Amino acid sequence: MSNVIVFMSDEHNPRYASPYGHPFVDTPSMQRLADNGTVFEHAYCPSPLCVPSRSAFLTGKRAHAVQAYGNTRNGIPPETNGLGALLAEHGVHTAFGGKVHAYRPVDELGFSETLAANDEGFVFDPAQERTPLAVRDGSAQRLSQYGPRDEPWGRDVEYMDAAVAWLTRRAPEIDRPWALYVNLVKPHFPHYCTQTLWDPYRDHGDLPEHGVEADTAQHPYAVDLRTHFELHDVPEEHVRGLRRGYYACVTFIDQQLGRLLSVLETSGLADTTNLIYTSDHGEMLGKFGLWWKCNLLEDAARIPCIAAGPDFPAGQRIATPVDLHDVQASVFSVTGAARPAEWNGTTLASIAPNDTERVVFSEYHGHGTRAGSFMVRRGNWKLIHNIAAPDQLFDLAADPEELESRLTTNPEIAADLSGVLTDICDPVAVQQQAEAFWQMQVAQFGPR
Repeated sequence: MSNVIVFMSDEHNPRYASPYGHPFVDTPSMQRLADNGTVFEHAYCPSPLCVPSRSAFLTGKRAHAVQAYGNTRNGIPPETNGLGALLAEHGVHTAFGGKVHAYRPVDELGFSETLAANDEGFVFDPAQERTPLAVRDGSAQRLSQYGPRDEPWGRDVEYMDAAVAWLTRRAPEIDRPWALYVNLVKPHFPHYCTQTLWDPYRDHGDLPEHGVEADTAQHPYAVDLRTHFELHDVPEEHVRGLRRGYYACVTFIDQQLGRLLSVLETSGLADTTNLIYTSDHGEMLGKFGLWWKCNLLEDAARIPCIAAGPDFPAGQRIATPVDLHDVQASVFSVTGAARPAEWNGTTLASIAPNDTERVVFSEYHGHGTRAGSFMVRRGNWKLIHNIAAPDQLFDLAADPEELESRLTTNPEIAADLSGVLTDICDPVAVQQQAEAFWQMQVAQFGPR
């Protein structure tokens, strides 16, 4: 049995990190973790939105089973057997720090200790409405929120300071396996940063390779998102500035990962502690004229997943798709705790390097699109089933940027993956449940 740290950033598209092949984003700590551990090349979130993704991770359930459809927590049924509580039942000491954004307040998540944490941001969201599609008034203001400013990191440094202090003073005293869950907000927008991190990217305020001219950008859900977030005619200056600021924010997260690596070495915990770096969802960063998340395309649904420590071999790369439920399963496995059989996920260490039959699933029911959507990936093929728009089928080996849907040319593959999806859930029933839940939230928690 060993210890584990899950370090979860917010909104990190793994394509913007050197272990995943990016040519210039400076991530030496991620590269160090990768060189000494295992890189999962195709990792996905349970849902490309904060509360649904984090809630699924903490409960072992699909987001729709938690009833975490959007970022409004009000009305989500309580969970009494979440990750923290179950680990404690099996003798594992747990600590939580940083951003919460989960199905319940942090003091109801069952962790043994809470470090510095932020449980704000759960007011009712009227812009969640999808029928008719709401426009998020003022969201275009986000497009100018980048570049150097004083104290750009919010409370992220405080969260990491608390984690480092805990590892230095508290962890060595614990006489049983422990799990530390650290959550930072960056590189989530706004893309503010320090001058020190802004300057190295002065020549890298670039443009996305694929913009609104791409066929995928014309899909009705993509059009919905641009309408919802007021993303029409984004000035080129803002596109370049936001991308440059994002690179700086990713490097900031990498520096915080480096702090964890350093304290593990100096505190003598490196040989007994696994460290898993991941995120709750990705970031479109201007691709197809889209920003942030809220869709099941690769840039929004993919996440980094790099694990190192006594339970993960060095220098290994796993092509088999995985997801955050597999990270959750690994927390139980390495600490020796029994995990409920009905929970989703398989421990990362047991996943074969190239299993072409393994299926991963993600879903989206939140703001910005006219109805829900579901994703299944098996091997190189990925189906996105859109409730109120045409489905999309991508061959990620031939078309990793998702520029061309192969739905009409490969109907047999689409039909096969549709069957895989219905084995996981009934999309029509889940859509109806999500809409009913939204109406309940409007009636009980909406503006009077």
